Amino acid sequence: MAVVRLFAQAREAAGTASDLIEAPTVAELLDEAVRKWGPEFAAVLSTSKVWVNGEEVPLTTPVGDKDEVAVLPPVSGGS
Repeated sequence: MAVVRLFAQAREAAGTASDLIEAPTVAELLDEAVRKWGPEFAAVLSTSKVWVNGEEVPLTTPVGDKDEVAVLPPVSGGS
């Protein structure tokens, strides 16, 4: 099972900062996350970057037990 870390709006939409999800690829892991956390999470995910072990990767990337998958929504800010 990969560790899924959620930040900002993704964390709010899912109601948790992290979880364990078992899936063979990033795409399938994200599909499972959407099933688990619903349409609000899916909406945030559609504009987010996904990194595995600190690097942005394609959705076809395999994931395993020692991997950390981070969902990073765009950050808005200002001064």
